[in-house]
Amino acid sequence: MPAAAPAARADHAAVSFRQVTKHFSTSRGPFHALQGVSFDIQPGEFFALLGPNGAGKTTLISILAGLARASSGQVSVNGLDVVADYAQARRQLGIVPQELVFDPFFSVREMLRIQSGYFGIHHNDAWIDELLSELGLADKADANMRQLSGGMKRRVLVAQALVHRPPVIVLDEPTAGVDVELRQTLWQFISRLNRAGHTVLLTTHYLEEAEALCSRIAMLKQGRIVALDDTSALLASAAHTMLRFKLDQPLPPALAAQARVTGRIVQLPAHDAAEVEALLAALRQAGCQPQDLEIGRPDLEDVFVDVMQAEGR
Repeated sequence: MPAAAPAARADHAAVSFRQVTKHFSTSRGPFHALQGVSFDIQPGEFFALLGPNGAGKTTLISILAGLARASSGQVSVNGLDVVADYAQARRQLGIVPQELVFDPFFSVREMLRIQSGYFGIHHNDAWIDELLSELGLADKADANMRQLSGGMKRRVLVAQALVHRPPVIVLDEPTAGVDVELRQTLWQFISRLNRAGHTVLLTTHYLEEAEALCSRIAMLKQGRIVALDDTSALLASAAHTMLRFKLDQPLPPALAAQARVTGRIVQLPAHDAAEVEALLAALRQAGCQPQDLEIGRPDLEDVFVDVMQAEGR
């Protein structure tokens, strides 16, 4: 079974961002990647940080990991400043990066032993074996990293992040481009670690993952926090229902302007029964023939689109 997380100090957040800014100099002038970002993640939380590409998520995680320096503000992990107490703060973190970074000269087991050594940990083969088993890598333990598929390399990155049993786990797009089996295996294991007390910070573009796993969500746009609340509260904030159906023809322009279309699947917001009937009447008048019609509550993707569009306006 996963090891219990090391106890965090009760008087500190697991992760704390305080008025964090990050500026870059470009040929066109300063670029403000982060603009006064502040929020806390409490010990044992499963927390999502969401936002479009370029919102500043990876920059924020790089500052948390000590790979980049904030222009101003303070970041801490379990009360340890990531600049002043870098070595101790880094031991609190297990980070799974977006990029597939690996050493091509070692086997999977050797990589995990080397990673353990970076944190001064030796003779932890029992935990390494458990990680290999839980992440479906047991039969690849002695394989060279170059021989692994992209999905298997991703599993090794997760194992590397967990090999020193960090109390805070940071997952930066961990399931990007991986198969369904790995997704299920990964989330089962991470959820067990979270139940054992580990804090989890997740960034993902798969919003159904964040909705299913995370108890609280922050949304970032152009370096600013534009929403921060419990997942249930964010979902409840959408005051409308969604009319969903499949369609094999173009929508009339008036409806297309308010629809979210994914392939054949069309979603239209409706606030009440009268608006549902008006939408259906407009579809009939345009000669559209919707299939598999259903009415449901908005999901996190609906809320995310609403928040981002509201901020754009």
